[in-house]
Amino acid sequence: MSLRPARLRPSDLLRLGGTGLSARPLRAVLSALGIAIGIAAMTAVVGISASSQADLDRALAALGTNMLTVTPGQTMFGKESNLPDDSVSMIRRIAPVLSATATGAVDGAHVYRTDRVPVAQTGGLGVLAAQLDLLKTVGARLADGIWLNAATARYPAVVLGSDAARRLGNPPTVFMLGRLWSVIGTLDPVPLAPELDSAALVGWQAAATYLGFDGHPTTVYTRAVEAQVEAVRGVLAPTANPQQPNEVKVSRPSDALAAQRTANATFTALLLGLGAVALLVGGIGVANTMVISVLERRAEIGLRRSLGATKGQVRTQFVTESLLLSLLGGAAGVLLGYLVTGLYSTTQSWPTVVPLWALAGGVGATVVIGAIAGLYPAIRAARLAPTEALASA
Repeated sequence: MSLRPARLRPSDLLRLGGTGLSARPLRAVLSALGIAIGIAAMTAVVGISASSQADLDRALAALGTNMLTVTPGQTMFGKESNLPDDSVSMIRRIAPVLSATATGAVDGAHVYRTDRVPVAQTGGLGVLAAQLDLLKTVGARLADGIWLNAATARYPAVVLGSDAARRLGNPPTVFMLGRLWSVIGTLDPVPLAPELDSAALVGWQAAATYLGFDGHPTTVYTRAVEAQVEAVRGVLAPTANPQQPNEVKVSRPSDALAAQRTANATFTALLLGLGAVALLVGGIGVANTMVISVLERRAEIGLRRSLGATKGQVRTQFVTESLLLSLLGGAAGVLLGYLVTGLYSTTQSWPTVVPLWALAGGVGATVVIGAIAGLYPAIRAARLAPTEALASA
C-alpha cells in the first residue's frame, strides 16, 4: 500500500504562513514596513499627482475648455448674415450640448451717463440683449445687485459689464434712446466672454420693446461634453442655420482643452513610471527577506522534510509567507499613502483624489510581486535535502 502525503487545506496554509511570520515578529514588521513605505510612496505620488491634475482640470475648465461660440458670417455677396431666431433652441437639441444661450447686438442704441453727454461720445460701450441663462453658460458672476429675471427682462432694467460700470461712474447711471434705465446689477470681469465687460445687458423682450431689437442672436455660447467638443463643433453650423450653414462661423476648441489633454497624457506617463519603480523596489525587498528566511530556517525545513513534508508543501509554505508579508505591507502602504495625499492636498486647497486603480492596484500588485519574489526562495527551500538541512543547522 502506497502512502500519500496529507494535503494542506487553505486554512492550514494561512496558519502555517502566519506562524512563520509571527515567529520573527520584528523582522516581519520591518520587512512589511519596507514594502509599505514603497507602496505608500507610490500611492502618495499617484494621489498627489492626481489631486494636482484635478485642480488643474478645474482651473482649465474655468477657462472654458468645453465652450464654443457661434456667430453669423457673411453671405456670398459679402453682406453680414443673420442667425435664425430659433438657432439657440435648435443647438440645444444636440445631444452632447449641455447648455446654449445667446446675446444679440442692438444696433443704433448707445449708452450714455446722462442725456447731456454729446451723441458722439459713446465711450465704446455696446448694448446687448441677453437671454436669462447667460451667466451660467459663460461662467459670469455678479459683482453687485441681481441678474435679469423673467420680470425685469421686460422692463428698462440693465446689468452692466465690469468695464462699463467703471466708465459710467459710481453709482453708474444709464441713459439710452431718451430713457433712463435702472441699473440692477454689475458683473465681475468675464474671462470667457470679454465682450460682455464693455456692454450694457438688457432683457430680450425689453430690447425689442424699447430699443427696436430685431430678435436675431449675434453670438451663441455653447457648452458641450468635453469629450465631444470637436464632434459638436462639426455640426453646429448646419444646426444653427440649416439653410445656409456656410454663413455661420464657429470658434475652434479652446487652447485650454489642448493643454488639458497634454497635461493628462504627461501625468499618466509619470504615474506609470513611478509606480513601476516603487513595485520593483518592493519586490526586491520581499525577495531579500524570504531568501534570508530560508537560510536561517534550514533546520526547520530539514525537520519538516524528515517528518514527511513534500517539496510542494515546503514550497507552498514559503510562497504563502511571502504573499502574507506582501499583503500586509501593501495594505498598510495604501492606507498610509492615502492619508499623506489627503493631508498634502488639504494644505494646498486641492481636491483629494486617489484613483481607485492606485488603491486596488497597490495591494494587488504587491501580492503579485510578492508571489514572484517569494518563488525562488521557496524553490530553494524545497530543494534542500533533509540530511543536508539538518547537518548544516
